[in-house]
Amino acid sequence: MILRDIAHVRTGDKGDTSQIAVFAHSATDYALLLQAVTAERIARHLPNLACKRIVRFELPGLHALNFVLEGALAGGVTRSLALDPHGKTLGAQLLDMPVEGL
Repeated sequence: MILRDIAHVRTGDKGDTSQIAVFAHSATDYALLLQAVTAERIARHLPNLACKRIVRFELPGLHALNFVLEGALAGGVTRSLALDPHGKTLGAQLLDMPVEGL
C-alpha cells in the first residue's frame, strides 16, 4: 500500500518553505498516518530536498498531519530556477511513499 491509498494532500509555500498537509480518508486511516508518516520518513522518501528541518504538526480534529519543510524550495518562487518553484509536485511525490508493513 502507498500513502495515496489512504490519504490526499494539499501543498503551500512561503519563501523557501514548503508545507504539505496530509489528510486521511477516514479516522482509521488517521491512526495509520500517525504511525507511518513521520518527518524522518519524509526526509528519507524525498532525499534530494535540501531541507534544513521538517516539522510535523498533528491535527486530530481534521484527521490530518501538517508538515513544514524549511529550505525545501531552493530560495523560493522568486529566487529559484527550479521547474516547480512552488513545490506543488512534492505532495504528489509524497503520496507515492509506502506505508505498508508497519
